[in-house]
Amino acid sequence: MKIWQASLFVALLGLGAVGCAEPVVVVSTASTITRLGQDDVVNIFLGRYRRLPTGGTAVPIDQPENTALRTEFYRKLVNKEPNEISAYWARLLFSGKTSPPLQAANANEVMLLLADQPGGIAYIDRSQVDRRFRIVMEFPR
Repeated sequence: MKIWQASLFVALLGLGAVGCAEPVVVVSTASTITRLGQDDVVNIFLGRYRRLPTGGTAVPIDQPENTALRTEFYRKLVNKEPNEISAYWARLLFSGKTSPPLQAANANEVMLLLADQPGGIAYIDRSQVDRRFRIVMEFPR
C-alpha cells in the first residue's frame, strides 16, 4: 500500500510541473533592445523609470490579474505576491508619482499590444514566443 501511495505522490508532482508558467521578458523584433538585466526590468515594471537603455520610452505591458503567469513573473522578479504588487501600485497611484504598466485583458491582447507599441516590453510564457518577439531577459531555471 505504501508503494502505491508513493507512486501516486510522484505522479502528482510531475503533473504540477507540467502546468507551471515560465515567464520570459520580450520585446518586438522591431525593437533595437537585445538584452535587459533584471534590475532594468524591475525598474521598468515597478515604474521607477520608463526609459529603455537605448533612450526610448519603455511601455510595460502587464498580464491580466489573477493569472498564474503574472503571479510567477512577480515572484521571480521581486519575490512579491499579487496582493503585494496591487498594494504597491495603490500607494504609488495615490501619491501620483507614476502609473502602472498597461493592463491587458488577456494573453492574446498582451501580444497584440506588444506588436503595436514602440518601446513595448512584456512578459509572456516561453511557449508563446514566436518570430514576432525577442527574448531580452530570462529567469534562472
